[in-house]
Amino acid sequence: MITSVVPKLPFTDKQLTMDFYVRQLGFELVSDYGDYFIVRLEGAELHFFSYPELIPGKSDFMIYLRVDKNLEALYEKCKKNDPPFERLGRLELKPWGQKEFPLIDPNGTLLTFGEAMK
Repeated sequence: MITSVVPKLPFTDKQLTMDFYVRQLGFELVSDYGDYFIVRLEGAELHFFSYPELIPGKSDFMIYLRVDKNLEALYEKCKKNDPPFERLGRLELKPWGQKEFPLIDPNGTLLTFGEAMK
């Protein structure tokens, strides 16, 4: 029986990636194995692996992070990030009944945060 799905995402610069997820987004560093590390925030766990050949501007990696409430507060927090996130998109209501906003991490991975409209 499958109990969860855990994305494995690439990084080219470990410290930059850890700072982005831990210091800026608020994830907790769970494990660090050198070329592989794990972070967690509430019910979300992300694994990262070293991929020095990755060209962030050409990355096709993406994940969807479903939020059960307070998406607007998370978006406002991201807008006020210091230093500012360079690639933070707009918060929008989508035709499929989701409020969403995109954010691209330092490795070119597209993170889409979404909350279902009730």
